[in-house]
Amino acid sequence: MINTVALTGRLTRDPELRYTSSNKPVASFKLAVNRQYTNSNGEREADFIDCVIWRGAEALVNNTSKGSLIGVEGRLQTRSYENQQGSRVFVTEVVCSSFSFLESKSEKQQKNNTDTNGYSNKLAEKTNKPAANKNADPFADNSKPIDISDDDLPF
Repeated sequence: MINTVALTGRLTRDPELRYTSSNKPVASFKLAVNRQYTNSNGEREADFIDCVIWRGAEALVNNTSKGSLIGVEGRLQTRSYENQQGSRVFVTEVVCSSFSFLESKSEKQQKNNTDTNGYSNKLAEKTNKPAANKNADPFADNSKPIDISDDDLPF
């Protein structure tokens, strides 16, 4: 059977680090993952997915915070427990085997200093700026005929 999950999203809160009775670190966090389509208002909706990481938990907690863009790989797992009221509660979560930082610390700091809604508009900034190319394209259309002899052609 195949049970593989790969997600890219932003942390909805700081990861929560705990230790088991045998002193093994485990971190839990929620990842906001944008859907591929927009709703009727033209807005992207997101899924909020519970995740747990064992190996690498301390590294994740020490290097990420609310709003950090990360990628995770792992497997989907369901479990159940009995709550204080005696009801059975079912939980579905991603048990992460690895994670990746998807933005640099400087990008993260800049986002935290300037962006109020938790999402960066870096792509729009980059695509709206004209390219500052100091070397002009030698093949640009300058409306002049190209002077080339048959000896210059490789065929």
